[in-house]
Amino acid sequence: MDLIIALNKPKDITSQDAVTKVKKILQVKKAGHTGTLDPMATGLLLVCINRATRLASYFSGLDKEYRAVMKLGEATDTQDAYGKIISRADSVGVDKGMLEEALNSFKGRILQQPPMFSALKHEGQPLYKLARKGIEVERKAREVFIRDIELLGFNPPFAAFRALCSKGTYIRTLCDDAGKKLGVGAHLSELERTAIGSFRIEGSLTPEELKSVDINGSGLEGIYSIDRALSWMPELTINAAAVRAVIHGNPLRADNTLILSDECRKAEGVRIKSQAGELLAVGRFSQERSLIQMDVVLA
Repeated sequence: MDLIIALNKPKDITSQDAVTKVKKILQVKKAGHTGTLDPMATGLLLVCINRATRLASYFSGLDKEYRAVMKLGEATDTQDAYGKIISRADSVGVDKGMLEEALNSFKGRILQQPPMFSALKHEGQPLYKLARKGIEVERKAREVFIRDIELLGFNPPFAAFRALCSKGTYIRTLCDDAGKKLGVGAHLSELERTAIGSFRIEGSLTPEELKSVDINGSGLEGIYSIDRALSWMPELTINAAAVRAVIHGNPLRADNTLILSDECRKAEGVRIKSQAGELLAVGRFSQERSLIQMDVVLA
């Protein structure tokens, strides 16, 4: 059973708690998620089962989409509704136009300073553990990319918005930064992850729904084979001689006998298949060495 589960994570449990639930439901020993959701957040969490865990990095690098609600006028120490209020504006004199202008200013490549209340580590210790002790350490700002941001509704002091962004973007920090830009402070009030790459929340399963699913069925919504989950990658069909090399983890060199398309050369990963359609491995093209190196051998 090597699968990827599109799970709809409930509120008030950690991502690891959600993985533990999946392991118990499916009675498997090995599972992991591809990108943390805070306990406060709900929504899409990709859970990899057994050998699929070896491919987690391919999914964690995909763009994410969120629907969020921020509350203007109050900033908190965690940048979300679970924290202590550290500043409060006397009034929130912000209109829709001002709010849209502030949100749109974050489109494109921006620098974000990771929050202290996060799972990032400092000298081997998660930042949130230091934060709980009242310790603050210097965090280097990281570049993230906001592909799109859209105001969905404004009912002061609450503003709902949608954000499509790169790996590593903190929506909590986006709300905090927007509050600072508007001069009134703000924090994240609600958060739902609605998409990871081509995976959508509409095609996910709650833990309760997963309990009632026949996991051995085919084409089930929310349950993906490795090949189906990686369908966004280009595929390369190889001959029998090359199969022998691949299953031993050897690279495939691009030459007159193996002509690679531009898509395979530029992609983050390539699905390597036998002529019978069996997924043998996932690899990456090295421009410098002009070959595909095997990341994960599955055959």
